[in-house]
Amino acid sequence: MTPPRCSIIIRAFNEEKHIGRLLQGILEQSVREVQIILVDSGSTDGTRKVAGNYPVEIVEIAPEAFTFGRSLNMGIAHAIAPLVVMASAHVYPVYPDWLERLVDAFEEDTVGLAYGKQRGAATTHFSEHQIFQHWYPEVSTTRQTHPFCNNANAAIRRELWEKHPYDETLPGLEDLEWGKWVQEQGYGISYVAEAEVIHVHNESLAGIYNRYKREAMAFKRIYPHETFKARDLFQLFFQNTASDWKAARQAGNLFANWRKIIGFRWRQFYGTYQGYRQSGPLTWQLKKAFYYPRDPALVSKQPGRRDVDPIQYN
Repeated sequence: MTPPRCSIIIRAFNEEKHIGRLLQGILEQSVREVQIILVDSGSTDGTRKVAGNYPVEIVEIAPEAFTFGRSLNMGIAHAIAPLVVMASAHVYPVYPDWLERLVDAFEEDTVGLAYGKQRGAATTHFSEHQIFQHWYPEVSTTRQTHPFCNNANAAIRRELWEKHPYDETLPGLEDLEWGKWVQEQGYGISYVAEAEVIHVHNESLAGIYNRYKREAMAFKRIYPHETFKARDLFQLFFQNTASDWKAARQAGNLFANWRKIIGFRWRQFYGTYQGYRQSGPLTWQLKKAFYYPRDPALVSKQPGRRDVDPIQYN
């Protein structure tokens, strides 16, 4: 058998509605030689049954033992390829060259981590769409200056993971901690805009608050001297709300979204504020990358044009 070019790690819990689409998308890829590993943390729906229809190795982790870092470490321990791709169970690739574009970034020997573009689905909150556009621009960056990345759509060198596994004690942002470490070792982080996935995020307002609170607690663990004061809370809430309103007005759907924008942005920044209180200062580069709205003049009004036909899902 041909050795796999990459091993794909998928973390899942009750993802029956989404996992099949991701697995179909993987089988549609131009890179055929892959190992697929599903790390399931105690699903009670049909997740494993759906996965059984595909060439998937299933690794189980008890729900009470789950952390984001531990589940990744368990999956990567079973990986046999030199490159490890990580995908959330509720993402799916847009194009059949998603994997090819992502792993091609490692043709440069000094690249230790690569991550791809994410876009929202039809049901995604308007403000979440704005965040995706902010975090994942239309233009690739061969070697970025800050450690931001996201393990919903990313790849790493397994040999580097062997030297520094993911932190199993963090409540989130294990990808940021690993990205920070890999840059400190002299390796680069590459952003690949062509490696695009749709990320299905249908969180409740309470879920949004909890996500940002958990990530802020992790952020403070990684950067213990950073702070997020009440002044930051209100400044960023008003700035991002105003920016989203402007974008919604330009898109012609402000009336349908203005209340939802307030609800999302308040829970985003209030959760962040509470997370910092419970766990010190973000570098300006990272604070800007995570929280501050982008200049609308710098945001492309049209998605990047590809000469590749998208995958047609069932």
